[in-house]
Amino acid sequence: MEKNIALIYGDGIGPDVVTEGVNILNAVAKKFGHKFNYTKVIAGGEAIDTRGEPLPKDQLDICLKSDAVLLGAVGGPKWDSVAPEIRPEKALLGLRGGMQVYANLRPAVMWKQLKDACPLKDEISGDGIDILVIRELTGGIYFGERGISADGKTAWDTEKYTWAEIERIVRKGFEFARNRKNKLCVIDKANILNSSRLWRTVAESVHAEYKDVELSFMYIDNAAMQLVRNPRAFDVIATSNMFGDILTDEASQITGSIGMLASASLGDKGPGLYEPIHGSAPDIAGKDIANPLATILSAAMLLRYSFSLETEAKTIEDAVNKVLDDGWRTADIAGSKREELLNSGKLIGTKRMGSLVAEYILK
Repeated sequence: MEKNIALIYGDGIGPDVVTEGVNILNAVAKKFGHKFNYTKVIAGGEAIDTRGEPLPKDQLDICLKSDAVLLGAVGGPKWDSVAPEIRPEKALLGLRGGMQVYANLRPAVMWKQLKDACPLKDEISGDGIDILVIRELTGGIYFGERGISADGKTAWDTEKYTWAEIERIVRKGFEFARNRKNKLCVIDKANILNSSRLWRTVAESVHAEYKDVELSFMYIDNAAMQLVRNPRAFDVIATSNMFGDILTDEASQITGSIGMLASASLGDKGPGLYEPIHGSAPDIAGKDIANPLATILSAAMLLRYSFSLETEAKTIEDAVNKVLDDGWRTADIAGSKREELLNSGKLIGTKRMGSLVAEYILK
């Protein structure tokens, strides 16, 4: 198989982790006889510095013509003072809207080897946490009408959803739930927000087609509490753009490290967008410290969802499992064993972690 992949290295640790993601894809290509062609795309802070805007149209066009897009991270304090309309994060909104990737899949999994890094008590985390959050990605408050008054003393952002935008998300929620534990929870604020009440109406309507799946609803504030109090009660979560953004960062912490969480952003057609959910962490950029596993696992999702290469995706995930089984850790997932790992030589950096995963793939 020959495929074209657009690479957005981005800012901060983005280049560090994407480089390892590419090394893993190359290892997979070598093992299974595929050919992956790569094209670099500039976006975020790098694009602001070189082109004066966060996502030049010609760079978006490269993404649209590719078979999949792998992204590192964008943004950082360096660009905090730029005009709001050209902040690096605008590149993410431009990519999501331009590529029409409306469904963001964020698995929150506590790897059994990293239980020591989980801040929850054993009786709460139990045998492990495995939650799939499906976040609506191209609507809601991040894409709604916004503005600032002439005197700068009033500002507004608008949460707006259509039936169609909600239906396609909850439908994906039901579909994924069918292949897991048959439980879908829609997170909203229906006691206050009209848009949330529409989410409930749509979910109940679509549920008629998925009677085998248990449907429940939960307010966002309660969900934030239950996620740390009883995370194993969740299976698949479907929610709005902003609520999903917040909940998945919370979920990353209860699973041990944000450096382990991958994501896939998908539409009905065209390339998917794959990225770790962590930020650009400019303070550790280029220092061979960042954990590349979230990007590597994002590459696995890329193979699974964009190229339908399930065996190859599972090979990456199995390799990550074996590396963790053998006790190798980056600093963020060292937990209470940091000194022990340091003394044993198993506290490693970005490059070594990537090379170990590649070695296991090629064995």
